[in-house]
Amino acid sequence: MSHKPNRRRLLLATALFAAATTAVHAQAWPAKPVTLVVPFPAGGTTDVLARALADKLQPVLGQPVIVESKPGAGATLGADYAAKSKPDGYTLLVGAVHHTIASSVYKKLPYDFQKDFQPITEIALVPNVLVVNAATPARNVAELVALLKTQPGKFSYGSNGNGTAQHLIGTQFENVTGTDLMHIPYKGSGPLATDLLGGQITMSFDTVTPVLPHIKAGKLRALAVTTAKRSSALPDVPTLDEAGLKGFNIGTWFGVLAPVATPKDIVARLNAEMVKVIQSPDFRKRMDEIGAEPIGNSSDQMAQQIKGETEKFAKLVKDAKVTIE
Repeated sequence: MSHKPNRRRLLLATALFAAATTAVHAQAWPAKPVTLVVPFPAGGTTDVLARALADKLQPVLGQPVIVESKPGAGATLGADYAAKSKPDGYTLLVGAVHHTIASSVYKKLPYDFQKDFQPITEIALVPNVLVVNAATPARNVAELVALLKTQPGKFSYGSNGNGTAQHLIGTQFENVTGTDLMHIPYKGSGPLATDLLGGQITMSFDTVTPVLPHIKAGKLRALAVTTAKRSSALPDVPTLDEAGLKGFNIGTWFGVLAPVATPKDIVARLNAEMVKVIQSPDFRKRMDEIGAEPIGNSSDQMAQQIKGETEKFAKLVKDAKVTIE
């Protein structure tokens, strides 16, 4: 009895399956909505930038671009979720400088920020700004430092969570000025701003974007920015370096990353489309309004920055003796 017809049928079925599989993989990406995972609550800089990008990216990709908030643990919960998502280009992380710091601050992380992600592009750089409640008597950095030294341990600063840029800036500020502050971690800029406006905390080192409306309304007072140069959104506010704290230069960048095994052609398409959006006049205008400097670089450039900053912050974290279990 011949088995050839069965063998032919098996070969034909295999060939058809292979052709169908190839057709599915060759199907134009994206074929469904793309999700941008924001590891902070709504209302903060990461959320604002993600929505600005999603708004312009949606018509270009021809699919909805959804912004999904997954806050907690100093932005590491959202990063872990994205790292473990299917590497098909449909789930992306809106990461930030905080993730390069977390690598050194947390003793154990369930992911490796450099090994488990493929950088796509940086969206923008946003300066951090030292702000106090308008009722605080200090009108400049020198007056604030003098005030803080009157009652060590009484005054507090808020951050977007343990291991974030704001936490590290606060620690650096204490070390440089010889002050003793209480650190109050929040899940994001929204709840942080609420307590700062309500007078529950003394100060913060948040990014310019979420505090700019409150500064303009006179409810918060900006004393200095933490970057090497002044913010275009706050040109009259000095840098911490100008205010006497020499060598202070920490800003917050935000960018998009994909799970590491995401196909190279999808990463290349995402980079090309995002860079076009970021460099468009409309997007640049929006960035000016919120005090952000648009970037839009290559995947390799972003990877190099992450590598360099991870090393830089590892030293700062060690010197500041900041660790989280």
